[in-house]
Amino acid sequence: MLHVAPELCFMSRFDALENLEYITADIESPLAKVKMDIHQIPFEDNSVDIIFCNHVLEHVDDDRKALSEMLRVLKPGGWAILQVPFFYPLPKTTYEDKAIVEPKEREKAFGQDDHVRMYGEDYGQRLGEAGFKVVEERIIDELSSEEKTRFALPEKEVIYKVVK
Repeated sequence: MLHVAPELCFMSRFDALENLEYITADIESPLAKVKMDIHQIPFEDNSVDIIFCNHVLEHVDDDRKALSEMLRVLKPGGWAILQVPFFYPLPKTTYEDKAIVEPKEREKAFGQDDHVRMYGEDYGQRLGEAGFKVVEERIIDELSSEEKTRFALPEKEVIYKVVK
């Protein structure tokens, strides 16, 4: 499993699984075992079973290239969880403008000063265009209001699972 931009809250849990070869990777995080740019993943074609990548694609220069790289390294039948933030009301299409470089302007345009795009309703389609089979998991719909409150989960969270 390749965990891109690893979150500390998951690392010890994944690392403790004896049946999982767990690799963390990031362009700059000291938590990562492998230093990598997601635009050029340093693994062979068809070499990874699972990719876990939360809240990364909104930061990278070329998300389509990053998606292409993830597709390349995934084994046939391999899968990935690729989450991005959504800001409601959700725009119909993903908005990006490379001319917006000032942090305050990026925050205004994309919801955060280090984001380079704001994803819209077309996010699933964008994943499909990269070559993945897209599964939109709506696990949130199976939870009670109490569980959603207890775990501070948003009402509309969709888990984007993609399969090669």
